[in-house]
Amino acid sequence: MSIVRPVTTPFERPVRLGILISGGGTTMDNFQKQIADKSLNAEIALVIASRNDCSGIAKAKAAGLRCVVVPRGSFSDVDTFSDALFNLLREAEVDLVTLAGFLSLVHIPDDFRYRVMNIHPSLIPAFCGQGFFGHKVHEAAVDRGVKVSGCTVHFADNQYDQGPIIFQESVPVFGDDTPDKLAERVFQAECTAYPEAVRLFAAGKLGIEHHRVLVNQ
Repeated sequence: MSIVRPVTTPFERPVRLGILISGGGTTMDNFQKQIADKSLNAEIALVIASRNDCSGIAKAKAAGLRCVVVPRGSFSDVDTFSDALFNLLREAEVDLVTLAGFLSLVHIPDDFRYRVMNIHPSLIPAFCGQGFFGHKVHEAAVDRGVKVSGCTVHFADNQYDQGPIIFQESVPVFGDDTPDKLAERVFQAECTAYPEAVRLFAAGKLGIEHHRVLVNQ
């Protein structure tokens, strides 16, 4: 019988989050709300934006969060870009990195293995991979005529949407759905799923067996 290796031991303090954004910061907003109402025992140590025009930057600063812009275009390749990101995350003593609509590929160093999460607005392996992000995912789901969609929280690796799956939540797709209607329904599922994955991480309940994530009770 194989041994399930715990990802981390339980935290006896708020887990320190690094949040990486490329857009409006709606996932960051959700984390903030849950931290404020004490349903998520965490603190946001650092926000990193990959573009200067992210509307989430103003939101982060208005909330008093430290926010740094690291433009992807300033770096010649993914490795130097990733080095810059993770150096900042180390300096901020981040426990868990949460990709929140972050559109740039990153290469994850060994010391952050199983410490980087991503949320994708479909039930992986459907409608995922390079080129499938944001509204494009919902357009594809509606166009294909699927009856169920949802969201997936997974540990990130060095490929788009390929890391071990932690949590999935499904939503129905109705015959009269538009991509906008479906996006709203999926986002409501994301607001539950992502914080729950963070809570499981902080409680030391996530274990890895081969390429699978198991929840230890």
